[in-house]
Amino acid sequence: MNLSYILCSARAINLTCTFILVTLLVIFQQQDSVHGAFSERKTIDSALLTKRIGTNRVITVDANGEGDFKSVQAAVDHVPDGNSNWIVIHLTKGVYRIPANKPYIFMRGSGRGRTSIASSHISTKDYDSATLKVEAPHFVALNTAPTGINRYSAENKSSVAAFVGADKVAFYQCAFFSNQNTLFDYKGRHLSASYLVGDRRVEIGGSIAAHYRERHDESSGFVFVKGKVYGIGRDVYLGRAKGAHSRVVFANTYLSRSIIHHGWTNWRYSGNTDNLYHAEYKCHGPGSASKNRAHWSKQLSDEEAAPFLSIDFIRGKEWLLAWLL
Repeated sequence: MNLSYILCSARAINLTCTFILVTLLVIFQQQDSVHGAFSERKTIDSALLTKRIGTNRVITVDANGEGDFKSVQAAVDHVPDGNSNWIVIHLTKGVYRIPANKPYIFMRGSGRGRTSIASSHISTKDYDSATLKVEAPHFVALNTAPTGINRYSAENKSSVAAFVGADKVAFYQCAFFSNQNTLFDYKGRHLSASYLVGDRRVEIGGSIAAHYRERHDESSGFVFVKGKVYGIGRDVYLGRAKGAHSRVVFANTYLSRSIIHHGWTNWRYSGNTDNLYHAEYKCHGPGSASKNRAHWSKQLSDEEAAPFLSIDFIRGKEWLLAWLL
């Protein structure tokens, strides 16, 4: 299964789906930030990122006591407040939070299928339910799987896998699983070359992205580039509006039959749809037919799509350790 990318600049991304699997490079950009990803030429691996970071400060976490700490949280707590140099945390399993005063952390897993971070905690609030909370800038995770899987709750409690509320955050080859609101991308520039999985029976069937933007001059938005979208059923929306200027773009992405023909929804947004920026560019697959798309949605030209197709959308060359081009 190939990874794809999503580039975004937005207030929040909530995956709320009737089982949907999104493999992509995601670029998120908030009002004051961006994230991005794209390419299929080579793999960004542990050796490359470790070399780029250029540090020999490694903290090992092992639940069996064979490392420096038994828990991820203990390792994170060991990082000095106001840290200004990269520290590698090599882990096997844990439930953790990265507080705002501990930047420059590279969290490195032990390989796909070997490292998972899980929690059964649920809450009525997205932030409180998150298994992983990143609130410090300059955070990198590789080959880990933050999760927030919960059994279906009739009380509609949230189960966010990851809350990201800091600038300059990158996830490489990670997997995020949840039944509702899988990835809460709150603010900052972020890149995610990862797998996003949601499983949630909801009133509208589900939507991949829910982006909030109130003004045209806000730089936020979500861009999904060179991804693949699969799901069960045929009632999943690409995105739904949260604010008058919601902006979501899917580019060069495979869309399966799970995508509803309407494509986009303004569910629970009662305002004018003229300023919504819900767009597609050269997508393919049975779910990409544009004939019956929402009247406000757009099929972009090469010129219109150009600003969204590179890491320049998130000014990635200023801060990313590595990216696929």
